[in-house]
Amino acid sequence: MEVLFYTILTLCVLGILAAVILYFVAQKFKVEEDPRIDEVEKMLPGANCGGCGFAGCRGLSEALVKRDDISALFCPVGGGDTMKAVAAYLGKAAAEKEPQTATIRCAGTCEKRPRTNQFDGAKSCAVAASLYVGETGCAFGCLGYGDCADVCTFGAITINPATGLPEVDPDKCTACGACVKACPKRIIELRKKWPKNRAVYVSCVSKDKGAAVMKACKAGCIGCGKCEKVCAFGAITVEGNLAYIDPQKCKLCRKCVNECPTGAIKLVGMEPLPKAPKAAPAAAPKAAQAAAAPKAVEGPATIALKASGTNPLMLLNAKKAVMESKADKSVEGTVVVLKKSGLKPLKYMR
Repeated sequence: MEVLFYTILTLCVLGILAAVILYFVAQKFKVEEDPRIDEVEKMLPGANCGGCGFAGCRGLSEALVKRDDISALFCPVGGGDTMKAVAAYLGKAAAEKEPQTATIRCAGTCEKRPRTNQFDGAKSCAVAASLYVGETGCAFGCLGYGDCADVCTFGAITINPATGLPEVDPDKCTACGACVKACPKRIIELRKKWPKNRAVYVSCVSKDKGAAVMKACKAGCIGCGKCEKVCAFGAITVEGNLAYIDPQKCKLCRKCVNECPTGAIKLVGMEPLPKAPKAAPAAAPKAAQAAAAPKAVEGPATIALKASGTNPLMLLNAKKAVMESKADKSVEGTVVVLKKSGLKPLKYMR
């Protein structure tokens, strides 16, 4: 019993001694933390989505407190109102940022982009993209395995089984950017969020030439440039066989939608402009007009000459020849002139 008692006593003394040593070490090397960090963290939504560029809301709150200039920091989930509240508490100025939403820039549905093969591997976009181009002829389009939907912690993205494409609910999307990072094809873009969820954008990222695009997908952009020509605001540029609409310059005039021959420009939340009536048919050729024009009425003299077998045009040439021969009064001179004109002298000299 004594051995057991002394063993327990020794362990207790060692534990107490170790605790005292750890306490003094912690006090010696403790890091003073600004109490405002906890207050700022409480103001943040606590989603820990990583959309701000930090691992979680704690990292963002520390950066907001420690940095003098917080214009580069933004919480996409909390938005502008949250950033204004944090800036007011810290006595700093927060940069305003317009709301954004994730946009799927691919319209290659199962109908418009037929499958050419079947992938039997893991149903993951990252895995499929690392192995080959995909199940269709388009190497740029959506793979449809839903990696973007899996990483969305807000339930804003779902895969439509009819089209095989992801769909974004703009009311749930917080523009955290997790889906943008998860997409191996880079078809998801954070774009300006318009009132009433309106949008105009090119739903294609293919940089192939027109013939190759149309062979792989009937809804792809062929880089024809018609949309760029009708845009009065310079919002559309065509580079690398692909058109792009700048959301900062676009005024939602919708003219480009009617000009797109493949329907690659997608219109959301608005009705398209009424198409202009077709131009009137070209004027009839001059020959047809001449044929349709009424013929000149022939006079009695012309009719009498034709009845006698005399060509009126030849008679006019004869008169012209006689007038030219006034310098030579002789009959021989007149005969020579008439012969040169192809006329019979006896017939016109009677």
